Amino acid sequence: MSVKVKPTFKRPAPWDEVAPQLVDVAMGRAPADLVVRNGRWVNVHSGEIIPGTDIAISKGRFAYCGPNASHAIGQGTKVVDAGGRYLVPGLCDAHMHVESGMVTVTEFVRAVVPHGTTTMFIDPHEIANVLGLEGVRLMHDEALAMPVNVHVQMPSCVPSAPGLENGGAVLTAEDVREAMTWENIVGLGEVMNFPGVVANDQLMVAEIAATMKAGKTVGGHYASRNLGLPFHGYVAAGPEDDHEGTAMEDAIARVRQGMKAMLRLGSAWYDVASQIKAVTEQGLDPRNFILCTDDSHSGTLVEDGHMDRVVRHAIAQGLKPVTAIQMATINTAQHFKMERELGSIAPGRLADFLIVSDLAQLTVDEVYGRGVRLAKAGKLEVDVPPYDYPAAVKKTVKLGKKLGAEDFDIPAPEGANEVRVRVIGVIENQAPTRALEADLGVEDGLVAMDRENDVCQIAVVERHCGTGGVTNCFVSGFGYMKDCALASTVAHDAHHMIVVGTNKRDMALAANRLGEIGGGVVLFSEGKELALVELPVAGLMSDERAEVVAAKAAKLVGAMQDMGCTLNNAYMQHSLLALVVIPELRISDVGLIDVTKFEKVDLFVAEEGEEAHASS
Repeated sequence: MSVKVKPTFKRPAPWDEVAPQLVDVAMGRAPADLVVRNGRWVNVHSGEIIPGTDIAISKGRFAYCGPNASHAIGQGTKVVDAGGRYLVPGLCDAHMHVESGMVTVTEFVRAVVPHGTTTMFIDPHEIANVLGLEGVRLMHDEALAMPVNVHVQMPSCVPSAPGLENGGAVLTAEDVREAMTWENIVGLGEVMNFPGVVANDQLMVAEIAATMKAGKTVGGHYASRNLGLPFHGYVAAGPEDDHEGTAMEDAIARVRQGMKAMLRLGSAWYDVASQIKAVTEQGLDPRNFILCTDDSHSGTLVEDGHMDRVVRHAIAQGLKPVTAIQMATINTAQHFKMERELGSIAPGRLADFLIVSDLAQLTVDEVYGRGVRLAKAGKLEVDVPPYDYPAAVKKTVKLGKKLGAEDFDIPAPEGANEVRVRVIGVIENQAPTRALEADLGVEDGLVAMDRENDVCQIAVVERHCGTGGVTNCFVSGFGYMKDCALASTVAHDAHHMIVVGTNKRDMALAANRLGEIGGGVVLFSEGKELALVELPVAGLMSDERAEVVAAKAAKLVGAMQDMGCTLNNAYMQHSLLALVVIPELRISDVGLIDVTKFEKVDLFVAEEGEEAHASS
């Protein structure tokens, strides 16, 4: 399935190969390819802003950074006047999933480069859950063809919680060892199975060891609120960072243990403001804090930005602009052992930089990658050809049968007129959920929803093996007030299909529609299709341009609001309700999962002395 590609954009030669040329340019013995004059150098090494700076670039790398680079200008040298504007290193996203943007690597790059992102560290564990190692290789190879730096972390937990879900693929320790030999793999992706880590699960131990032996970075994911012995055991195992903190105490605990605290601002995760207080109020060393997005919807990328948005937000929380920029550049590079390659404007590093007119607002005027101007005034100036995915990756949705409304029935215990059930509670702007309970009525032997109290149904439909299996439970927090159903084949992490609805007929129609088109997101109401985003690549990504996907996604959001849903970025919340590694309560193809105990629980809450019935 993997197709090796020849990179479209020539990658710069290693520093050691071009060092003599860089020396000649720095000494004035050879002309630079590009000289940018009269800039304010944002030096992330020293924390200074140095006016009157020129930078000279050769072979895609910085050769000279200092005052008056006239000596590096010769025939054929392109000269750009910065006009006193700021020279800022290209921004780095330390942890993110391309698939969350609903677009391919190519289209993601096209969307974010104009916002100043020149380096991304991606964890393709979404496609890995559908296509396994071949899916990782596809995105790895596509990343190599980009005009900016897209580095890949090998997914560590596929499935994310063995025994609590069944995905479309399984990755082994041998797969991890193999991937560590690939040229663009920089580490191990977020180790989500934290119970397995603290229990010394053999697979987790082997994967972490293979990464350490390769001299690469082990990514963390400790989603538990317990900062006691399990947290200490997790850190002792080797994970070097964590992005799952939501409070200042989380950031402090991680940094004190030698981890990097990754603070995320994605489309639906707002975890920077609370945790950055560890720096602004408690005075912790900012070198150990890194900014990232984790999950960014295509609409966010097109309308609001990417890492520039995160940096602006961090500055708004009280950080000095230079400090916030360090958290999105040099801190990230150091963490991934790539300080000598990227993350700063300094000799030998890749010539990835921005010309910025307003530092506090991070107004990005021009974007350069490897010494070539890629974007100006928010517009991409280079053509990034589409990546041709094999046909097989567009045939991954297998339902096994045509679903009917009856597949979403939840039978009540015999003779019951009312039942008490467990309900997944959505928390706005956060990844965790609440474990709620609700009393629901029974109609014709089936448990009824309670729209008035915002309790509707949620189902996971098996879509990898065509078993026809449907798991039914309840969810609260979307606020739907009309007959409707939203279905998505993006369902972190096993990526079956999640259907949330107030009407079972619409739930069946929505699920069947995605089976017909090979994946995506669709909203039905009263038998009619209101909005559709096609995601044919593994049922996760579109091969259309980001702005096209964003427009379709905007229509979807509008339609959801018309149904009564006012939740911020509700689709992102929807897609995470099957993520059985983040507390408290989730749904999978196995059933209802208590993620505080990592065990399947019954849908019905039993009274004392009674035995509960299993979830449908």
